[in-house]
Amino acid sequence: AKCQCKLAPRERKNCGYPGITAAECRKAGCCFNTSVPGVPWCFAPKAKKVRKVCPNEPHARINCGFPGITAKECERKGCCFRAYPAGVPWCFYHRVEEG
Repeated sequence: AKCQCKLAPRERKNCGYPGITAAECRKAGCCFNTSVPGVPWCFAPKAKKVRKVCPNEPHARINCGFPGITAKECERKGCCFRAYPAGVPWCFYHRVEEG
């Protein structure tokens, strides 16, 4: 994503080698910007901001537990727990949202 390449020149971490082309740099999953001399032109993008959220839609839940799992056991596995409604998993995985 373009916004991942908006980094202050001093924050750039080299991702290429001297003379790398823009195409080679981008193929490696890196950002390329030649506007500032003396800093890496091919550099690592900023990490995506992601949030883990518990899905609100009961039927979108993906089971993370087993019948009779307790809230504590479920949370120890790093999952969401909601003991309602009947007929859907009560212990379920987070959904990841990019922000």
